[in-house]
Amino acid sequence: MRYVRYFCIAIFAVALISVALANRAIVPLKILPTEVSHWFAVNPQIELPLFLVILGSIVAGLLVGFVWEWIREYGQRAEAARQAREMRRLEREVARLKGEKHQGKDEVLALLDEAS
Repeated sequence: MRYVRYFCIAIFAVALISVALANRAIVPLKILPTEVSHWFAVNPQIELPLFLVILGSIVAGLLVGFVWEWIREYGQRAEAARQAREMRRLEREVARLKGEKHQGKDEVLALLDEAS
């Protein structure tokens, strides 16, 4: 199974390298379109290789997706934490009630009664 994983990683790496080599052209990356930048009198621009723009967009999309999913699952995580707290409370109550039931009895008899 480990070799299958290495093989998949190698294929993915070759694909990324081929995309990078095929898209080495330098492109300007602007924050605003030229028509809109006149209104703000600011239009920062940076020149990057196209493969960095492509891979950066993929990474940014993945990060946005991970954060979005983490926020979406907040309700489920909160409900699971609430149920875990309730379960711990009920386990403590069961232990307390068992202790009260066997209070004053011999320990061996209490263990036998508890096992049955």
